[in-house]
Amino acid sequence: MTGAAPRAIVIGASAGAVQALSDILPRLPADYPVPILVVVHVPAAPSGLTRLFAAKCAVAVVEPDDKERIAPGTVYFAPPAYHLMVEREGTIALSTDEPVLFSRPSIDVLFESAAESFGPELLAVVLTGANEDGARGAALIEQAGGSVLVEDPASAYAATMPAAALARCADARALSLDSIADHLLGLGAA
Repeated sequence: MTGAAPRAIVIGASAGAVQALSDILPRLPADYPVPILVVVHVPAAPSGLTRLFAAKCAVAVVEPDDKERIAPGTVYFAPPAYHLMVEREGTIALSTDEPVLFSRPSIDVLFESAAESFGPELLAVVLTGANEDGARGAALIEQAGGSVLVEDPASAYAATMPAAALARCADARALSLDSIADHLLGLGAA
């Protein structure tokens, strides 16, 4: 990806996700120019993530509907028990297909569909988590010319997920949560 802002950002997280995302998302301004799609491993019951982050973020935070058009300045959280995918038309698709790595929503499912839709104009962020979901999808994003940032496993609440992404992605950058937030803010200023 060039120095230009990506057309979309995808974020995946699991164990420790609320704290990690709390260090990043509230720092983004209301007019942030890039849409952000987030998968957090949550139980099938209502999660409250959208309400929690809507209260602390300047950007809009929503749980999207199927076929909703992706808009800048919005954070889209995958609904519990649904895979969140991106369609080439710039819309969201929700699916109840089988879990991937025991997870629905799955980070890999989001990352793979976003790689197909945005190619080199995509930035992936892999945060804390206790399984390897997201590593395969991050590798596909990298192969499509997109960029991958990974929370430094040494400081992550659960190191397995970021370590797996680093192992699969030759060009991924391991950063602290503060540095990831700074990087995202820099994209908004571009």
